[in-house]
Amino acid sequence: MKILVTNDDGIDAPGLWVVAKELQKVGRVIVVAPHQEQSGLGTSISLRRAIKVNKVEPKQGEIEAYSVEGTPADSVIIAIKSLFPGEINLVVSGINRGPNIGRDIFVSGTVGAAFQGYLHGIPSMAISMNAYEGLDFEAAAKLAVLLATKVKDGILPNKVLLNINLPDLTLNEISGVEITRLSEQSYCDVVEREQDGKEEYYRIMRGRDSDDSKSGSDIWALQLNRVSITPLPDSATVNSVRLWLRNVAPAIYSELCSYC
Repeated sequence: MKILVTNDDGIDAPGLWVVAKELQKVGRVIVVAPHQEQSGLGTSISLRRAIKVNKVEPKQGEIEAYSVEGTPADSVIIAIKSLFPGEINLVVSGINRGPNIGRDIFVSGTVGAAFQGYLHGIPSMAISMNAYEGLDFEAAAKLAVLLATKVKDGILPNKVLLNINLPDLTLNEISGVEITRLSEQSYCDVVEREQDGKEEYYRIMRGRDSDDSKSGSDIWALQLNRVSITPLPDSATVNSVRLWLRNVAPAIYSELCSYC
């Protein structure tokens, strides 16, 4: 099994290498990621622009790694279509610093990268942490291994895109795994107007404009210190995957706790 690991935080992000190292337990890991942070670019693709790709020294083990001077989506497309055509069996994007919940997924480079894997018929997942500083990536990395193993064993459907968010807690502190829907939460609707004495300009900032904590939403799960797994994107796939995930969620949580 060959696993592509990517992100939007850049090739040097610690979460990328934690999950890449852990996924070596399941198969051969390839890292292809942006050369610098590319947060907020969603599914943006650098059409017709020359994109430089450099092979780089891995930060973990003997992992083959490439730095892409482009977007997260560029990284996945180049990996799938050019670097390793026909070889990738799973795309894992993350582990991201900060959550990707609700309407934020439509601008998330983490989710955008995983979406490209899905569009190419490859099982894909985006993994994010509900915190920005002092992150403990262990639970997220272990969960990635559990789900990757289910892909390898043919248990998880091939046509699947999962958006996964974890509370920044230890394995012992996580209280469950929930199969969720997208909340109405958005962090990107705050606009600040500024002047520098000569001209006026605007900044789009991250700020919380709603708090959809209704039962079943991704933010609801995080508030309960549980893992949120949201199947995306079309209804037919979502419904079948949601049913399957709900059936196996208790087993996933039990397996995750076995690492404690």
